[in-house]
Amino acid sequence: MDITIALPAECISNIISLTTPRDACRLSVVSPVFKSAADSDSVWENFLPSDYKQIISNSVSDSSLITSLSKKDLYFHLCRNPIIINNGTMSFALEPESGKKCYMVGTKGLSIAWGDEPNHWILTSLPESRFPEVAELKYVWWFDVKAMIETKVLSLRTNYASYLVFKFAESKYGFERRPVESGVYIEGCDNGLRRRLLLDPSRNMARLSQDRGDGWMEIEMGEFFNENGDDGMLVCSLFEFDGFITKHGLITQGIEMRPKSG
Repeated sequence: MDITIALPAECISNIISLTTPRDACRLSVVSPVFKSAADSDSVWENFLPSDYKQIISNSVSDSSLITSLSKKDLYFHLCRNPIIINNGTMSFALEPESGKKCYMVGTKGLSIAWGDEPNHWILTSLPESRFPEVAELKYVWWFDVKAMIETKVLSLRTNYASYLVFKFAESKYGFERRPVESGVYIEGCDNGLRRRLLLDPSRNMARLSQDRGDGWMEIEMGEFFNENGDDGMLVCSLFEFDGFITKHGLITQGIEMRPKSG
């Protein structure tokens, strides 16, 4: 029996909306009827976050995205083109496989020790950055950078990883000799778990950072499982307090939180 005859198109759409974005794309090639159902707004509205309209309205992007694009096109636009929100302090995107939320806290939203001191950090513009400004480290003894985000804005029942998004200037020093420590924890409930990250290892050492393919590197700082979104403020911290080794040349675009694959 041909299911497209036995079931009305609305019923097929309802069934597809209970699957995943990947499944919907696969089903769209089965037949013209399935394509119409799988590409429908009712299906892709279900894959978008429930608060997507509020998020987009809080962005510096054109809010007409909501009305000018189909829900499927809007979904993939948000996967490929992060939008800047919260007065330029953060970006928002979707993880393509699941539609779960991804956030990056940019330079304006980071807490940086001596970040307002031009002798230590300067703000500069780079064409490959999604934010208008990035922070370049000029000279510090004490390295301390934090991002904070409320768990209620993250996708529920999702394991997140936090990543420093960075690169180095032509002149750099200090990060090849001493690791920085990272921690990901709920504010006021520091679990004491730390990772020691060598951001600029020598050629004969293992490199933990990865090329993002967008002109930046990233290194994982830690993980957090967001169960119900009611834990409070999530802190993603990088620090190194050795007063005997100066550091300079690190350029940071921000700290990103996205669902961890696998």
